[in-house]
Amino acid sequence: MKKNKLNIAISTALAASLSGFVAAPAFANEADSKDEASKIERVEVTGSRIARYEFSQPAPTITLTGEEIERAGIPDLASVLSELPAIGATATIRANSGSNSAAGSSSIDLRRLGTARTLVLVNGKRHVAGSAGSSTVDLSTIPSSLIKRVDVITGGASAIYGSDAVSGVVNIVLRDDFEGLEVKASYSNSTEGVGNRNLTTSLLAGATTSDGKGNVTFFVGKDVIDEVMARDIRNYNTDGHVPNPENTGEEDGILDRIWVKNVTSERISPNGVLLAGPYNYTFSNDGVGELMPTRDLTSSFAFGSFPDGCKYCFNPSDYENFLPQREKVTVATTFNYEVSEELNFYSDVKYVRADIAQQFQPSFRFNRDRVNIAENPFIPQATKDFFAAEGIETAFANKFFDEIGNRSADNKRETFRMVFGAKGAFELSETPFDYDVYYSNGRTENDRITQNDLIVGNYVAAIDAVIDPETGKAACRANVASAQPDGYSNPATVNRDACVPYNPFGNGLASQAAQDWVTADVQRNDTIKQRYFGGSVSFDTAEFFELPGGAVGVAVGYEKRWESSETITDELTRSGAMANAATPNTYGEYDVSETFIETSLPILADAFLAHELTLDAAYRKADYSHAGKVDSWKTGFMWSPIEGYSLRGTYGEAVRAPNIAEAFSPRSPGFGRVADPCDADNIGDQPNRAKNCAALGIPTDFQPDDAVSKRVISGGNPNLEVESSESLTVGLVMNPIDDLTFSIDYYDIEITDAIDSLSVQTVADNCVDGPDLDPTFCGQVTRDPSTLEITQVESGELNTAKLELKGIDFDLKYKLDLADFNLPGEARVNLFLSHTLEFNTYQFQNRPELISREHGELGDPELQGNFSVNYRLDDLSVTWSTRFIDRSALIDLEDTLTADGEPRGDTTEDQEHSYIGSHFTHDISARYNLDNATIEVGFRNVFDKLLPDYVSGNGSGSSLYDPWGRRVFANVTYKF
Repeated sequence: MKKNKLNIAISTALAASLSGFVAAPAFANEADSKDEASKIERVEVTGSRIARYEFSQPAPTITLTGEEIERAGIPDLASVLSELPAIGATATIRANSGSNSAAGSSSIDLRRLGTARTLVLVNGKRHVAGSAGSSTVDLSTIPSSLIKRVDVITGGASAIYGSDAVSGVVNIVLRDDFEGLEVKASYSNSTEGVGNRNLTTSLLAGATTSDGKGNVTFFVGKDVIDEVMARDIRNYNTDGHVPNPENTGEEDGILDRIWVKNVTSERISPNGVLLAGPYNYTFSNDGVGELMPTRDLTSSFAFGSFPDGCKYCFNPSDYENFLPQREKVTVATTFNYEVSEELNFYSDVKYVRADIAQQFQPSFRFNRDRVNIAENPFIPQATKDFFAAEGIETAFANKFFDEIGNRSADNKRETFRMVFGAKGAFELSETPFDYDVYYSNGRTENDRITQNDLIVGNYVAAIDAVIDPETGKAACRANVASAQPDGYSNPATVNRDACVPYNPFGNGLASQAAQDWVTADVQRNDTIKQRYFGGSVSFDTAEFFELPGGAVGVAVGYEKRWESSETITDELTRSGAMANAATPNTYGEYDVSETFIETSLPILADAFLAHELTLDAAYRKADYSHAGKVDSWKTGFMWSPIEGYSLRGTYGEAVRAPNIAEAFSPRSPGFGRVADPCDADNIGDQPNRAKNCAALGIPTDFQPDDAVSKRVISGGNPNLEVESSESLTVGLVMNPIDDLTFSIDYYDIEITDAIDSLSVQTVADNCVDGPDLDPTFCGQVTRDPSTLEITQVESGELNTAKLELKGIDFDLKYKLDLADFNLPGEARVNLFLSHTLEFNTYQFQNRPELISREHGELGDPELQGNFSVNYRLDDLSVTWSTRFIDRSALIDLEDTLTADGEPRGDTTEDQEHSYIGSHFTHDISARYNLDNATIEVGFRNVFDKLLPDYVSGNGSGSSLYDPWGRRVFANVTYKF
């Protein structure tokens, strides 16, 4: 029997039981399917623009329901999704804790191939970005209370949806057509005193028009996430790895780096440090001088271990933010009105405001500013006498400015988005058509203030204090002409004649006037705009011809889109007067026109060894104003030789055009960490380093200060080309018995000409890692001519990289009617496993020997899994779930060999803690439905599993883990 219009519903309803696409599919026997055939309608599913019967598509899809999202007890969608094995935690709100521009935002990274390569849709349509210069959507602007489900598709989908869908698509489907009044409240917090409180309240109201054709909804919600500092986490410590003094070299059986207590710095302090010769001289809070204790072992020039403690030492983790303080308000409304079956108007409008406070380290000065010890009036006489006896006249004055306050991010991010459209169905001749035309306009405003930054020139002038002979009081040398030597120049840059002397020797001893004169806030304003219009129409060929399996489905469409991003930096910061990077104003824009076609060919149906055989194909042509013309395509198949067993697969090429930051950002300064490859601790990591470092005049026992940020120059590249990916998925879906469905899918993604910002570390390494010094890379590395330390590294964006990812996903769902065992209720079992077979990156695709293995390292475990059991009895639902993360390396793993046959990368000898073991966490929750209310209570990490001391739990790698321990959550919903 051929598939023709709604008669096809019988066979496709059966195919639904084979798919395993959704968390809890409904199952029916053949007779029931026939009885219900007339009730089954074609719908648009994620992964296709052809209106087809749900589940009859070849792309494997992971679905998370709104109920499952609420059960996570987290009011941050990206953090919930990152617990899926297929999604990385590289850009969640916790992972972004070190970023000012992304503070408080939360994004998704499918397969850890990068947030820029994951396309996020809302109701099948694009959403304005949340971060300047990017296409990355801030998922915190999408309230969890409105989510019906989230669909995740692996593999390139640019042919269907356009650029950015290189690793896949995440489609967030929202609730609509609501009637009544619904109030929700959610609360979660640590039971162990961590203080990670989350509170969410919302109201949803909806009404249907009197004629029953229209519906309008209104939503308002607020959620609060409390700030959590690193020191609030229970595994917080100041320990770290340091070089082992007993180590004799590589492969000697002795650990190269050992884990020791209290790795801090005695050479900089909130109380100030005078650093001269062998002496690190600090001060009590009230300015009494004393020598710092002597370190036990050395980590770097700036840091060492102090097993017995160090009262005034500096510890950077004291200032690390795990979660920012975020208060977010969302107001949204939807409207739809069905004028007739041929015409249905719809709209979706929302406004979101988030106020974020995120902590960063205070400003500091390290080995930059010398003071005249004898002349400075703020240095106690006993300290002057000490240095005079040693013949020392000047010293570096190093300080962390706790007394001024943290460089906190005080951000206000506002998002406005509206979508208007019309869709419906009509007939031409005897052919039915489905259409959708739409327009969207989105805007994100991010007002960023970095508080308490240092005006460098003013500070240099302020600490160069002397006694004014006319007043007998402390004054800036800049204001005392008699104290100025020949050739003296006032270093101040702002209000130069109003210098106020600054006392850095103690804590809180500088006057408020002095603090005000040396500090200012940095202000940046981001404006991101997106607008587009488009339309699509789909139909089948039943009127003209049919294949043996039925009519051919076709969809065609067009979309025109404009994107722009602008960042305005305050004039003082742009001038270079601040310690903050002197970034210029930036602006970039582009537009793109796209046409696409998609077809679904039902080759066979209800035939011998072909219960269903369908082929899909899609093609898209895009013309970018900044990247030229590109195309992408995709093919797929669905073959069910017999009922209950299906093979599916896709193969295609996807593209990603350079985003605005990559293409248009001007070259500008910043700061970054660089581990000097010529450091004595690093020089043996590559066979060519010793020779090349010697050619630079660097001794083999060189010990630079790698702990201090270096100046970085980076920017965009207008000559970038599009990057492309080839992706393959092949899978088997089986329904061997009633109510049991499982699938296994293999995926293989290769991205070539990948746009990559060469890290400053890569630039520094490649200067000395080749057979000889590389003039290109060495020309981008600046060293101090006297100390030989790296002072500046230049980097930029290039189409140089390649990424290879292969893996297997296994999905099992089983619904068990316990009445078969004479027990009440039903049970549902879900198991999802993801095994990464290979994940390699090549920063230079033309040098395959420089492969970097990612799988098995922190953040990229080889195996992850989620398991859950849900028991339902009438209005009661109880769920137990378990999350598994495989053992992961904290060292750099490599599978390749050097030219000399030596293994690349690190071994377990390289550091004491080289792996984090397999990690299990368990959750339990109970949900009960009353007449007008639903109450849910649960515990996350019910057995209070903590991370080991040597894994922090934040940043792009370890944010994959739960750092909180046990926490409780409660959700209450009341409907009027």
